[in-house]
Amino acid sequence: MLVDSVPEQRAEPAPAPPARRAVRAVGLLVSVGVLAVVAVASIAVGAKELSVAQVWHGLFASSGTYGDVVVDERLARTLLGLLAGAALGLAGAVLQALTRNPLADPGLLGINAGASAAVVTAITFFGVTSLSGYVWFAFLGAAAVGALVWFLGGSRGATPVRLAPAGTAISAALYGYLQAVMITNGAALAKMRFWTVGSLSSATDTTIQQVLPFLVAGAVLALALARPLNAMEMGDDTARSLGAHLNRTRALSMLAATVLCGAATAACGPIVFVGLMVPHVVRSFTGPDLRWILPYAAVLSPVLLLGSDVIGRVVARPSEVQVGIITALIGGPVFIFLVRRRRTAQL
Repeated sequence: MLVDSVPEQRAEPAPAPPARRAVRAVGLLVSVGVLAVVAVASIAVGAKELSVAQVWHGLFASSGTYGDVVVDERLARTLLGLLAGAALGLAGAVLQALTRNPLADPGLLGINAGASAAVVTAITFFGVTSLSGYVWFAFLGAAAVGALVWFLGGSRGATPVRLAPAGTAISAALYGYLQAVMITNGAALAKMRFWTVGSLSSATDTTIQQVLPFLVAGAVLALALARPLNAMEMGDDTARSLGAHLNRTRALSMLAATVLCGAATAACGPIVFVGLMVPHVVRSFTGPDLRWILPYAAVLSPVLLLGSDVIGRVVARPSEVQVGIITALIGGPVFIFLVRRRRTAQL
């Protein structure tokens, strides 16, 4: 995906009036309420039909059949969906600001490809078969590719124009490697085809504990970058005049996106469109201020991810459709709409 050319300097937007800030705050509270409703639905609704009484019994008397289904399975996947969704939304918002491309997503810098290639390598050459093993290989692969993209993009002299092509080239090479290994190794193909679709169904307490520190650290770093990224949105010269440290901000943004997307991909597999759609849609009603975009993206991205997961569990009962497929089916038409609207606005 090519980065749109933008003027080096842009006029700083006027501060939002108090009324608009109040509307944004109320909207964020409503979004939290929507997320709570979707989270409850994720626990209550699944491929196995349970009554309200059975769900209630399973939550508060976590022993026996209902406790196993609700607490051990649905609650774990709901918690992982909350964490992974927030991580993908924050990573997408940071990358869109970093590359100055509102249609950028966490896959733009090759992070998903790095995680996938690392898992294929772990399965094929190291005999790793457990999800707990996948997590660490996937995270290390994502981190390695993030560092490589930063180096190829110019390191201290990295710019949006350099970072995006470097990520695209590395993604193409890694996906070629991934396909070659899976085609020539039937065992790797059988094990990888489930993980590469993107799913919350394998969520466990252990998986959540493994990725939680990375997700929390990445989220804190991303939220702390809101002000310097706001300055960089106005162009490099203006950002320097406002006291922003461009190289440090870009490096920390790369680090935050890599940690967030790498940990989410490690736990769930590569899930597409969440980090693209939600920050882009959020920007349409919050404006360009990342101090609002980031919190909204952290709340609404899990709404999309958990909502898609619930749909996937319902449409194919007693089986289920993986969440990565549902987000792709939703995201494809939405992405086409966003691209067409953006092109129309530029004419």
